[in-house]
Amino acid sequence: MEPLLPSEHRLGPLLERAHDLIRHADRLASWCPTGALPSLRQMLRAMNSYYSNRIEGQHTLPLEIEQALRNDYALDADKARRQRLALSHMATENQLECLWPQWTNAQVWSPQTVQDIHQDLFARLTDQDRIQHKGADIQVLIPGAMRTAQVSVGRHAAPDAAALPAFMDRWSKVYGQVRRGEMQILAMAAAHQRLAWIHPFLDGNGRVARLHSHLVLGHMGLTNGLWSPLRGFARTQETYYARLAAADEPRAGDLDGRGNLSESALIAWMDYVLDVCSDQVAFMRELLSLEDMKGRMAACLAYEEQVVGGGVRSTSLRALHYLFAAQTELDRADFKAMLGLGDRLATAQVSALLKRGLLESDSPYGKVRLGVPQHALRFYFPRLWPEAEA
Repeated sequence: MEPLLPSEHRLGPLLERAHDLIRHADRLASWCPTGALPSLRQMLRAMNSYYSNRIEGQHTLPLEIEQALRNDYALDADKARRQRLALSHMATENQLECLWPQWTNAQVWSPQTVQDIHQDLFARLTDQDRIQHKGADIQVLIPGAMRTAQVSVGRHAAPDAAALPAFMDRWSKVYGQVRRGEMQILAMAAAHQRLAWIHPFLDGNGRVARLHSHLVLGHMGLTNGLWSPLRGFARTQETYYARLAAADEPRAGDLDGRGNLSESALIAWMDYVLDVCSDQVAFMRELLSLEDMKGRMAACLAYEEQVVGGGVRSTSLRALHYLFAAQTELDRADFKAMLGLGDRLATAQVSALLKRGLLESDSPYGKVRLGVPQHALRFYFPRLWPEAEA
């Protein structure tokens, strides 16, 4: 699977792009600290799950994900299976986000971590969900277990099963030992493709590779759970698959590197990943603009007041925007005071906001925080998840 990284004389333009990505991502991550706006982060996990599974042709509707979160599963067995898969992806992503602050670089790049991601993702499914139909054959996917049979994906024949430990060890050592910073970004991009090339599992390799890329970026402190390349991969799916497959191809002559595989195709893949990451960071920075958010919140509240009619008032704007800007929780009494209403009307307003999911609280009298329900998505974060807006 060499080259695992481009030769040094071809790294310059990639390193410049990685430097710009780190600079912009740092600004976004520092604006919204870890743990702030939990409702937004939960919604983003649902979106990442939707898009990662859509790449595999196994996605479910955003509304069905929302229903599954309320333990409301479809009667159709296949739809219910895909709902469970969506929730499993969300839970695994959340687990990685909880763990990455305490992990070392060696742990992030360990072959065991790759297996653990697979284990965590598929162990949450039922035994029936893990049955694989390969023509006339029926196989059961074992969570975390390396494959024991030879497989081919398109024109690519993956390494022999007996050689998987050696390939994974090489993958881990090369990418895990690059210097931090820009080279780690390039390692993340290249490692995604080479992990898919190794194809260590019977199924779920693409999902695991995408989750591992999410892990590397998060461990570097660049995402804080606010952005991920998964959305970009799905929204450029044809390019994603084409660049992945092209980097599987053998070297095209003496000017195409010194490894077995094409160096130029690997660079093209890495350029694509950097494009996707940069686009996602820029898009989220625009959406999280404080002043723009105020206008979008005002439009949402006007719609609630004039069309939905559930008791939500536009006078809630100042208090809700404060929760977004401060990225914090407020005592219920302080939030009510910001509404500028009498106690009875303020209490009714808090109840209406909670009922519509625009506010969240952990208890009937506890502190309140900003909610980001799916029905408010088209106002708060337009174009972020168009399928959910619909």
